[in-house]
Amino acid sequence: MNYFIREIKDTEYGVLNEFLYEAIFISEGVLPPDRSIINNPELKVYTENFGQRSGDNCLVAEVNEKIVGAVWVRIMNDYGHIDDETPSFAIALYKEYRGLGIGTEMMKRMLYLLKEDGYKQASLSVQKQNYASKMYLKLGFEIAYENAEEYIMLISLRQISDL
Repeated sequence: MNYFIREIKDTEYGVLNEFLYEAIFISEGVLPPDRSIINNPELKVYTENFGQRSGDNCLVAEVNEKIVGAVWVRIMNDYGHIDDETPSFAIALYKEYRGLGIGTEMMKRMLYLLKEDGYKQASLSVQKQNYASKMYLKLGFEIAYENAEEYIMLISLRQISDL
């Protein structure tokens, strides 16, 4: 499949709400939540006023000029928060584009960008049942903390040349 990864345009920030909803992990057999869930304060932190803070960075994947995925980072007090120096990841692809390597490539490119920007590490939160947790481990993320349902993962950006 031909796809193109590029920086998001200022006029496209609205798609992040769509991908925030897509990023919500839904276990097998569980009904998806109403789309209004993205307006909850613990989720709005991922997209609210995106692009206006230092450290906000986003890449999108396009197929046939349609945005099919996004990976974005910002320093925020989210589920994967480590400290005020560590950007946290959010990533999502539409279902039909998952499992094709697009997400891995988006993650790699964002990790390179973060390293170039001088960050020392990055973090994310992922449900233990989410198949993407295996991709994060392959990329070099390590489990920093865990609870019954999720992992908080951390990657040192010093190792990025090895990806």
